[in-house]
Amino acid sequence: EIVMFEPLTESDIEKIVDLQMNIIKKMLSANGVVMKYTEEAKQWIAHAGYDAAYGARPVKRIIQREVVGELSKWILAGKINREKPITIDVDNNMLTFSN
Repeated sequence: EIVMFEPLTESDIEKIVDLQMNIIKKMLSANGVVMKYTEEAKQWIAHAGYDAAYGARPVKRIIQREVVGELSKWILAGKINREKPITIDVDNNMLTFSN
């Protein structure tokens, strides 16, 4: 049998972004690091990862590549000040990270 699903909307994808980013926030907080992200960052990730045909899979890839990858570089390079939160935002249509 074939089960038909309605494609996810960008609003649905934004909710998935929140869920995925909260998982990252929890992992970071377990290591004493606070992470925040702006509404613009959430929308950028949702838009970059939106594909009606593939559902949420592209969102997870975007978060892995653009967020987790960059945060990993910062942590390994010792650029994280645990006294201040990491803020993810958008500038010039790219994610930016500040601490």
